Amino acid sequence: MNELERLRGLLDAGEAKLGVDIRRMNSPGSPVYRTMENVVPAGGILVASLAGTALVHFYLGAAILAAGCWWWLGRHMPRVKEGVFERTAALVLSDARQFDAWWAQGALSLYARLPDGSERAATRRDDWRAWVRALPAELAAEPADTAMQEG
Repeated sequence: MNELERLRGLLDAGEAKLGVDIRRMNSPGSPVYRTMENVVPAGGILVASLAGTALVHFYLGAAILAAGCWWWLGRHMPRVKEGVFERTAALVLSDARQFDAWWAQGALSLYARLPDGSERAATRRDDWRAWVRALPAELAAEPADTAMQEG
């Protein structure tokens, strides 16, 4: 079993966590960036606010803008963030070359809490393959469902 397969197993078992730099991955040029998810809703809020201001009154435009900002920050961005994470995880875990490329750019990080309570993390400066090899062999020995039922 190679390092990427073991990492997939650890992530599936909940023994390790993958970190994603959402800002970097949710930028134009990234393969997981979606314009319709980012630009269109913000443009719609702005156009509605300007239309409310021009057609009715400044206070209506301000209210539309305030409500739009509340929706954008409180409702829409968490979904965007989750979608970017899911798409990035699928992309980088599909192929070791993809994982290596995005790891080298600093868009990924890894974290694990060991059975003895110690914690290990790896960032761009670390070798992710060595980090996976250094984790104890007993991690992911049993599925996460049975491990949770025993504890």
